[in-house]
Amino acid sequence: MAKTQLNVRVDETTAEAARRRARQRGVSVNRYIEELVQQDAGEAGRAFVEAAADFMRRYESVFAEEFGAPDRGTAGER
Repeated sequence: MAKTQLNVRVDETTAEAARRRARQRGVSVNRYIEELVQQDAGEAGRAFVEAAADFMRRYESVFAEEFGAPDRGTAGER
């Protein structure tokens, strides 16, 4: 995968914390920051899925009343 360079300005305390955490993990600061962003993006995706599932649990009866009960058969029963 091609890499894109980003330039980020942070205060010295934040920069030193990033360097220290990267050293503790045995990775470069670049890799450490990349992993943080990927983790954050993944959490947002999980939060969306959890919210969608909660919505369906709460409003499933409304949808069933309006459109009929969902077909809950498995693929093998088709």
